[in-house]
Amino acid sequence: MELTFLWTATNFPSVKIGDAPAMNTQPQIINSPTRKIRPNVVVIYHFYPHYRSAVVEALARSEVADFTFVGDDHEYLHSIEPAILSDNVKFRLAPTHLIFKPFMWQWGAIKWAIKPEFDTVIMHAVPHWPCTWIGGILARMMGKRVFFWGHGYLYEPKGFKGLIRRAFYAIPNAHMFYGRIAKVIAIKHGWAPNKLHVIYNSLNTAQQRKIRDESTKDQALEVRRQIFGNDNPVAICTTRLIAIRRLDLLIDSIHTLKQSGHSVNLILVGDGPESERLKKQAQQLGVNVHFEGACYDERRIAQLVMASSVTVAPGKVGLTAMHSMVYGVPVVTHGDASDQMPEWEAIIPDKTGSLFQSGNVQSLSDAILKWTQSQFPDSNTQKECHKIIDRFWNPDFQRQAIENAVLAMDADDLRENRGHI
Repeated sequence: MELTFLWTATNFPSVKIGDAPAMNTQPQIINSPTRKIRPNVVVIYHFYPHYRSAVVEALARSEVADFTFVGDDHEYLHSIEPAILSDNVKFRLAPTHLIFKPFMWQWGAIKWAIKPEFDTVIMHAVPHWPCTWIGGILARMMGKRVFFWGHGYLYEPKGFKGLIRRAFYAIPNAHMFYGRIAKVIAIKHGWAPNKLHVIYNSLNTAQQRKIRDESTKDQALEVRRQIFGNDNPVAICTTRLIAIRRLDLLIDSIHTLKQSGHSVNLILVGDGPESERLKKQAQQLGVNVHFEGACYDERRIAQLVMASSVTVAPGKVGLTAMHSMVYGVPVVTHGDASDQMPEWEAIIPDKTGSLFQSGNVQSLSDAILKWTQSQFPDSNTQKECHKIIDRFWNPDFQRQAIENAVLAMDADDLRENRGHI
């Protein structure tokens, strides 16, 4: 078998972000003469974080393929809570070992990738992990179908690092990307569109919808009053309190709004090394900030999000966007595509949120002002937020898209242009 690495390709077509191939809004499982009746699939992760539990459980219930999940029982950096999986999930332990940041070793990734009973291998795609390179290449040499599940290309690969990344992404037969921009970039660099499956990302939307349906606006207002003692609109951000999140910019922007006569409260959910510095900044500027700390209680997170007018992620936005939109709250983040995560693709300007000029306090202040003119998002905004989650960013969509991939079907994509992508 020959692995053709991407840097050897020439005369790639020029593809713009808006030129992504069209796809159905829901993957459909159909008969294919090239697929086996029931693939035996091993999914190899370093560990399964708490936010991955819903899609893992959904795949474990698959009626068209058998899934075994391999990984450690904790994150090797000890920064993310692990998933609690049910007995329905066939989980196999594969310990991880930190070499030095960002390099990790996981012998089980290789061991399980080459086990003969599995015809399909799905690996979490991180180029800093040598075991993924080795396991993926060996599985390909054995004739297995190999998929990489991950962000894919977040920006154009350039220089030596870009060369390494292109070599890494050339290992599998096909990819499972979180977003369409990664697909467009991969097409530009020689990949066939039908081998690039956009599976999006998700949280436990079934649980979140239930909590949402049981909640009322009066309850949300009461939570706001309990925290702040007033009815002013609220901005919220659920994230690790680290410098790259640019929460200092958020506090500066709310201070700017206050100086112009528009008062906005702020909730920060999370913990991290920037906590004390941000508290000091808020105190010096007189910005009303509630530091909730780390929280993994979904009902409490739901209370805080639904008590808010807008979610603001001044740095990169990830699953924070999904966490907000499922509860009907729009999201503001910066519009620099080269410095974003795939989940920002769910933001449709003026419908599910706004984009501001990266690093610009006034631009961020203007975006926050737009969504805090009233206490809560209006019904149309809530519906748009719910709609985008219900159509794409949920475990059921992910399960169907992954099933289609392992059944050897061509990748689908969206039929309509959505917002800025």
